Amino acid sequence: MPDKRIVFGGASGFLGSRLRAEFEGDGWQVATIGRSGADATWGDTATILRLVDGADAVIGLAGKSVDCRYTDENRDEILRSRVDTTRALAAAIAASERPPAVWLNASTATIYRHAMDRPQTEASGELGSGFSVDIARNWEREFFEPELPGTRRVALRIAITLGDGPATNMLFRLARLGLGGPQFDGPWFAHRRYRGIGPDPSEPAGKGWHRTRGRQRFSWVHIDDVVGAVRFALGNESLTGPVNVVSPGASDNRTVMRTLRRIVGARIGLPAFRWMLEPATWVLRTESEMVLKSRWVAPETLVAAGYEFRWPELEPALRDVNASRAHGRGLGRAKG
Repeated sequence: MPDKRIVFGGASGFLGSRLRAEFEGDGWQVATIGRSGADATWGDTATILRLVDGADAVIGLAGKSVDCRYTDENRDEILRSRVDTTRALAAAIAASERPPAVWLNASTATIYRHAMDRPQTEASGELGSGFSVDIARNWEREFFEPELPGTRRVALRIAITLGDGPATNMLFRLARLGLGGPQFDGPWFAHRRYRGIGPDPSEPAGKGWHRTRGRQRFSWVHIDDVVGAVRFALGNESLTGPVNVVSPGASDNRTVMRTLRRIVGARIGLPAFRWMLEPATWVLRTESEMVLKSRWVAPETLVAAGYEFRWPELEPALRDVNASRAHGRGLGRAKG
């Protein structure tokens, strides 16, 4: 693949580091935009334009991690870091004499509502409300609104990614410590951390909790399939608009935790009720919705386009990740 050039907007995190390594291994010329240690910083519009103009593809991955406490400062930065960087890439593409043929931008499967009744697809899925959903809505709006007629755009609605990242490491750690039981939602003191954000903020629906009894759905994707889906989307000109990057093998919280216990050889897994989770997440500086929201998402568009998942089932995917972590804490073995 001589002289093929790709620009990554954000390539220092768990997912970006893996994608950058994969594309360099494929022979692409890789350029990066980031806060530091990159070929351009986000405030350097001239250098961003120079990198983007004439590139074959752009992939936007930038954004502050949502694995934090939703303080006002963190809420604002989670939104700003996604919207501003997406706006900067759009401006560079619009100003390019030779705009890239394709721009893939990260989004999140959390854009859909709390779903226990049916899977959410690109065609029939229903968007949710509240902070996390508003982040995704504003992110995608910044991505799709600009007029960029020469550039195909795909928003990658990525599910919880299994690999050597923070979410997977936390789940394995809980299982090994004997805390790998199901997580139960329930009533809790009212707060405003999940309120909407952005120019048209939405309010969380309902009473703020759901009686899921540990059966909240868990949609996931192995990092190998994130890499595979990105390669597939770059090469498939029929793909445009939102695309769910999620395994077809959706599970639920009880099954996930039971599978983790089996893999690590934990005999017990204490359940965690919301009244236990809230103080714990306060100490850990994260949020309980990470494990309590029911995310049931299906990859309708990818499957219809012919993508074949390397890891369609949960337990083999988790076993592969565990083996990779045990052998040098790699980022997950590439397949094919």
